[in-house]
Amino acid sequence: MDNSEQPQQIPVIIIGLNTGQENYEYSMRELAELVEANNMTVAKRLDQSLDRPNSATYFGSGKVDELRQVAAAEDVQVVVANDELSPSQLSNLASQTNTRVIDRTALIIEIFANRAQSREAKIQVQIAKLQYQLPRLQTADNVVLDQQSGGGGLANRGAGETKLEMDRRVITKQIAHLRHELNEIAKGEQTKRKQRDKTGIPTAALVGYTNAGKSTIMNRLVSQYGLAEHKQVFTKNMLFATLDTSVRQLNFPGNKRCLLSDTVGFVSKLPTHLVEAFKSTLAEVANADLLVEVIDYSDPHYQEMMKTTERTLAQIGIKDKPLLYVFNKADKTDFDYPTMEGDDRLVISSFDDSSIELLMKTIEKHLFKDYVTATMLVPFNAGQVVSYLNEHANILSTKYVSDGTELQLELPREDFQRYQQYVVD
Repeated sequence: MDNSEQPQQIPVIIIGLNTGQENYEYSMRELAELVEANNMTVAKRLDQSLDRPNSATYFGSGKVDELRQVAAAEDVQVVVANDELSPSQLSNLASQTNTRVIDRTALIIEIFANRAQSREAKIQVQIAKLQYQLPRLQTADNVVLDQQSGGGGLANRGAGETKLEMDRRVITKQIAHLRHELNEIAKGEQTKRKQRDKTGIPTAALVGYTNAGKSTIMNRLVSQYGLAEHKQVFTKNMLFATLDTSVRQLNFPGNKRCLLSDTVGFVSKLPTHLVEAFKSTLAEVANADLLVEVIDYSDPHYQEMMKTTERTLAQIGIKDKPLLYVFNKADKTDFDYPTMEGDDRLVISSFDDSSIELLMKTIEKHLFKDYVTATMLVPFNAGQVVSYLNEHANILSTKYVSDGTELQLELPREDFQRYQQYVVD
């Protein structure tokens, strides 16, 4: 079999420090998945239990020696740590084990960089990358300078300090420039959101863990209820397949419409720099009338994933939003589907038509709960009002009487107030 087109998988050792955290095993399993998402393969795994990380090397000295021996025996040059390491921890661990050490934050940023497609996403990732690099310049630059020069002494040290200061200035300027560019893009998106807000169309946003099936659900809803079936969003069974927010219009029976957005997925220990950088993308979530949290029900750690989603939403300042829980991938479990538990919990499979129908009806119920049922009598000389209502309201019946057109209808509360003069008891 010819594997020449397959990218070579880089073998790595994953390492983790168990300080007594409840979700340690889960986070290590997730680290292995992140490694695989970055075209790497786990050759070995090393764990240590400590009260706190070693300030110099993350692991204790004995475990560092073991790591060095395992890396040499397995001929592995890359180590991936389950936490964000300090600059000195990265440098010391790398030098004492003769490996390249990547921490969890750098790994996730690297995955985001490989997945980014739009200009906005690329800028957001680049900002996060530069912010991560900024405090880590000194260690890296000193090593490079020592290797480049055969001399020693004060002259070398002075040149290193000068280069460090210069690099910091360059990166700081780059970040400022990229933020300005990102703000310009954000202004354009904000203008689009304001235009959508003026239409009064309610909005829902899909949120949740990466690879929970949000984009698949989005495509199924667009296919059955959207204006244009070709406006599908990218889906693939991998972490962080979607980094850009996509917004699509869905049509319900009775002239009801909503906007649905698909957003970047979350993961535990999502780097702060990335959360900050992606705030403009996540603005669709902040402005939504309803959050639809998609959960991979087939994953044994789904409850931990829900906690991660809750923490991430709080981190970007989103609280007290109406929330609909959608337990997806039930076809991979023994649970019955589609089923409804209370008003805000659904068990579905995104590949099941009846599941999508139930989800759509539930979204409709939540978004249009403030609709008012009324009877209006509109005079014949106000034909433009009848035209508007026929287009924007759910007309239950139409009757022509001597005084005008009598309509029984469901309509948004703001339209009900706008045409209050035509309401009859």
